[in-house]
Amino acid sequence: MTTDTSTHNSHGIANYEALKTAIANNEAQRIKELLAGKSMQQLEKDYLLDLARLDNNRTIIALLDAVPVRK
Repeated sequence: MTTDTSTHNSHGIANYEALKTAIANNEAQRIKELLAGKSMQQLEKDYLLDLARLDNNRTIIALLDAVPVRK
């Protein structure tokens, strides 16, 4: 059985871009929805945390800190 990695990657990229936009707009509820049941690579998480720290929104930083890291 094969999987369509291009579809999976495009969904991943779209979700990541939506996260960046929600962080920039301080949309904590939207971020919570986008992160539900997700994990991410350490580099992605670090970048999003840096972005969240620009506005120093503790709620968003806490949401991102709680995301599990995949290897």
